[in-house]
Amino acid sequence: MSPETSDTNASVGLSVRGLAVAYGDLRAVDGVDLDVAAGEVVALLGASGSGKSSLLRAVAGLEDVADGSVAWDGQGMVRVPVHKRGFGLMFQDGQLFEHRDVGGNIAYGLAGLPRARRDKRVREMLELVGLPGFERRRVTTLSGGQAQRVALARALAPAPRLLLLDEPLSALDRALREQLATDVRAILRQGRTTALYVTHDQDEAMTVADRVGVMEAGRLLRLDTPQRLWADPGSRNVARFLGFDVVGDLALAPGALCVVGDAAGEVGVRGGTEEMRLSATVLASRLRRGQWEVEVEFDPERLAELTGEADADSGGSPARAAALARRPHGAGESVTLRLDPARTARL
Repeated sequence: MSPETSDTNASVGLSVRGLAVAYGDLRAVDGVDLDVAAGEVVALLGASGSGKSSLLRAVAGLEDVADGSVAWDGQGMVRVPVHKRGFGLMFQDGQLFEHRDVGGNIAYGLAGLPRARRDKRVREMLELVGLPGFERRRVTTLSGGQAQRVALARALAPAPRLLLLDEPLSALDRALREQLATDVRAILRQGRTTALYVTHDQDEAMTVADRVGVMEAGRLLRLDTPQRLWADPGSRNVARFLGFDVVGDLALAPGALCVVGDAAGEVGVRGGTEEMRLSATVLASRLRRGQWEVEVEFDPERLAELTGEADADSGGSPARAAALARRPHGAGESVTLRLDPARTARL
């Protein structure tokens, strides 16, 4: 395939079946099945040690496969050397060559092209990542965001049939990470790039990917579109990882509960019916990204009534969850909460 084109129309894509990666007695990846269709971006989410990076490295050929298969368009890849798989790689630190300028870094994988075509491809890649005219810049003068854009341009320059990105934005500050996640999505879409994207940041994954998978202890727990994953986490472990509060068989998304009253009367946002309200006791208050939240405890039987699970077994213990608030509330303060059923999911 020419490094100037990436033909995804005739491609089936990546197929992983029963994949296992072991480090001694530890199975870092344990029987994972995964498909990434041509032109699709799939993100793998998980905490440190969940196996997401080990899975990506096994697909790349950088880790030995203990069991299972990795195939591209039906062709087995396990015994194919890394440099012959036609896959591109991008890592957290970018790994740019300091002895080369920006253009030289991007041209690294284009050695087989005539000089004129190589220079043209470098210019195209710099335009694509928003750094036109940077060919002669030294990489040591680049900001963190610029360096990662150059690393992405270098990975995309040979038009890999699959791009593997391992925590590519995690070294950047939050504001820059959020902006670059949006830009990366646009760049991958524009090039119809097939990609497997590993991150621990759910906002980043939901922004970049067509489908998002959640991994834990080497297993792929759930894989779906961001919208469906958020609407139906499917299990307690996935819900908790995504930031839901779990009460019995109900997952409460952030914002599902809101303080609408306290001892002084109505507070917060008005609206909602009395039927969607419940009493709670404040345990603590915290400010999170400019929004006050209160940790509260309440009777889970009342929540079960509101959601149509009147037979839920509370075990006699109060439930705990976070609720949005307009201001901080003191520990022990009694408040009234409003439940937004649209922000709940049954598990």
